Amino acid sequence: MNINLQEKFAEQYHKNAEAIYFTPGRVNLIGEHIDYNGGLVMPCAISLGTWVAIAPNSDGQYRFKSLNFDVETVANSNTITEKNGSIWANYPIGVINELIRDGKVINGLDFLFYGNIPIGSGLSSSASIEIATAFALNAYYNLGYDKLALVRIAKRVENDFIGLNSGIMDQFAVTFGEREKAIVLDCETLKYKMVHVDLGDYVLAIINTNKPRELADSKYNERVAECQTAVKFLNEEITLRYLCELSAEKFALHSHLISNETILNRATHVIKENDRVHLAAKALNGGDLTTFGRLMYASHESLRTLYEVSGKELDAVVDFCSGDEHVIGARMTGAGFGGCAIALLEKGYEEDFAKHLTNYYVDKIGYLPTIYVSDINDGPHLVTDTIG
Repeated sequence: MNINLQEKFAEQYHKNAEAIYFTPGRVNLIGEHIDYNGGLVMPCAISLGTWVAIAPNSDGQYRFKSLNFDVETVANSNTITEKNGSIWANYPIGVINELIRDGKVINGLDFLFYGNIPIGSGLSSSASIEIATAFALNAYYNLGYDKLALVRIAKRVENDFIGLNSGIMDQFAVTFGEREKAIVLDCETLKYKMVHVDLGDYVLAIINTNKPRELADSKYNERVAECQTAVKFLNEEITLRYLCELSAEKFALHSHLISNETILNRATHVIKENDRVHLAAKALNGGDLTTFGRLMYASHESLRTLYEVSGKELDAVVDFCSGDEHVIGARMTGAGFGGCAIALLEKGYEEDFAKHLTNYYVDKIGYLPTIYVSDINDGPHLVTDTIG
């Protein structure tokens, strides 16, 4: 789809935008439900994302419009401190509120957003909007924030303004993403390294199950509590704060302390998944996509059977992929219970893959999935006026 955002901005506001910026969404390639266990994740930025066009106005208002939603939200210096109107607009409102609280002067502005990240899919549409706003204002007003400061601002918006107790991976991934690179991130220390991802003859396919993730929040909190319980059991003999402080070998020596089978399963997934991130980074560094693909399948099986955060929709996608000779790896990505799966698909088979997967999925589940092909993309940047 080709959209000229400059033209759309002129239609909405009867003037030209002064700048247009893009911020990607993200997928987590491997390392699921590890961020709150002190381990490693491996996200990357994707081609889908959020565009924002901005221009100053003379009346001191903040106007938020989106090509995705037929509603306008207006705020001012008195109302910017609280949620106001449409749900999506609260993310840029929260960013402006944070900047003003930090002593920055943000004058009246008109905003026009457009995003092609499916909402509720687990591809970080909210983090993309937050960072798109923060990056745009930082660049436009020359506020002097570095990338990590923008990440921390966006996380405060998510946690304190929006009220979602999420980690920092999403904001970090969309901000620090680089083309053809994944980020190996320690979510506790924020130490990270970039790993080159040469997909060669393969592409990254993103499969949206189109199942609402209504269970994700409650089950997420449940899994956090179960992992904390595992740590308490283990602390009868050793001292640790997070499960991922243990190697697989050391965990094996002390796992007898966890008498509850469910808690043991949760901890086993965490320990082995953290190891898989190390192995995945090694495979990518060596250009070994076959091994990386096997690790993806192993990750999904662990999330299905030990951590129990998958579901029939995600399993149907991965089961189909495992039987397709043109796919070398697939797994759920994100919190689970819906959302998206990812697959490494051989180039040239995108149409056949989409057709056959769709038929299989509809037969198993009863409604359509949505399939995208994405590059591994750069983080936020200034763009031209045309999308697509």
